[in-house]
Amino acid sequence: PGRRDPQVRARLCPGPRVDLADRIHASTFCIMAKLVVVALLPAALGLAPGLAPLARPALTPVRASAPLMAAIAPETAAAPSAAVDELPGFSGLHGKAMRVEAADVPSKAQVKAAVPKHCFTRDTKKSLGYAAISVAQSLACLAAGTLIPLKAAFLPLWVAYAAVAGTVWTGMWGVAHECGHAAFSDNKRLETAVGYLLHTVLLVPYFSWQHSHAVHHGHTNHITKGETHVPAVVGGRAGIENTGGEAELANARRFGKGPWGALQLVLHLVIGWPAYLLWGATGGPKYGTSNHFVPARPFSSALWDVRKGWASKVWQSDVGVVAMVAALAALATKVGAASVLALYAGPLAVVNMWLVGYTWLQHTDVDIPHLSADEFSYMRGAFLTVDRPYGRIFDWFHHRIGSTHVAHHIDCTIPHYHAKEATDAIAAAFPKAYLYDPTPVHKALWRVASNCIAVKPRADGRYTWVPV
Repeated sequence: PGRRDPQVRARLCPGPRVDLADRIHASTFCIMAKLVVVALLPAALGLAPGLAPLARPALTPVRASAPLMAAIAPETAAAPSAAVDELPGFSGLHGKAMRVEAADVPSKAQVKAAVPKHCFTRDTKKSLGYAAISVAQSLACLAAGTLIPLKAAFLPLWVAYAAVAGTVWTGMWGVAHECGHAAFSDNKRLETAVGYLLHTVLLVPYFSWQHSHAVHHGHTNHITKGETHVPAVVGGRAGIENTGGEAELANARRFGKGPWGALQLVLHLVIGWPAYLLWGATGGPKYGTSNHFVPARPFSSALWDVRKGWASKVWQSDVGVVAMVAALAALATKVGAASVLALYAGPLAVVNMWLVGYTWLQHTDVDIPHLSADEFSYMRGAFLTVDRPYGRIFDWFHHRIGSTHVAHHIDCTIPHYHAKEATDAIAAAFPKAYLYDPTPVHKALWRVASNCIAVKPRADGRYTWVPV
């Protein structure tokens, strides 16, 4: 309340005269830009199935919708308390997550009573419509990429292509994500087929990820059973906590927050996703060294419940990934490996960056704790999720995966096209527990990378970040 909508100003600056090579660059980029604009028209004009125009105002003033780079005035910070002392600083939440007690967190039944019933209803036609739009937008970007000459002089344009195409392709990932959560359709065969296909195209082992991601949802910010982005603990106990917190802090202090934060960004965003798939990087100690492609030795099988058939489903996921790799290899023999790398591998790397960045910021910040086994509950973990302002464009392409994630963690079967309404209802009914950080995302990402290094246990069962 009281937050002003940010103003977006565009400036047209005349440039110098250009030579022939620059004209080629400009014309190719214009083609790409036009294709992206065409891809955005359904959102801008409200022509997509069941969609309102992007310019529609927010339904409630509880949460601000802001562009990624907008400067948002911080809310007045609450007075310090014993719960928030010795933190490395404050996010835009001003320590709110640390002041939420177990008694403040509603039950799932209470949340479902507060959210309109239709928000839990899946519309297969609407879901297919969004899937088709994401695929069409992705193909438009791919078509634009084929217009760029494969020459060193065009490297800047190839980088721009990878950034734009990867951002757009993340929408297909989001649709497959909904399929994995049973939020796409009540027709489970159709849902599985769509999810398997879209994830396979992006080299994601569908069933393997579906299960590991469900484990993540079931144990969000659990210091032992958390499945991703579980921090190292100072004085950590092997088997209960990730050890090595002292070494992490020592390195950060030796190199400095700036260089160490930059290194963390590279490690997370560039190699974080393949490291997660190949050896369970950032997972809790319960699962050991897991692998999303091999559910057996030499890797730990603790993540894959053999009795429920998940190990066999991992192998089923591999079939799709191997087929996709084979298809890419066959294409490379015809058009050249360099073309395949430029057109496919570049955007895929950007998709992976988005995935890690989203998950990192959804559950991590300087004043967001992890919980011990005694203090943890499913709903308490869900309410430690944070919604952030990604802006209308990214929300459109990515189906609001970052701005309505609290509702998604409370009940992952809510389709994304109902998630905004569900989020508004949750924020209004449970203002003390609901977390929304208005910090521009790029600033939040740097704050997390440079400050969230290792945690220490507290007497109240919380694990909080240690100042660098």
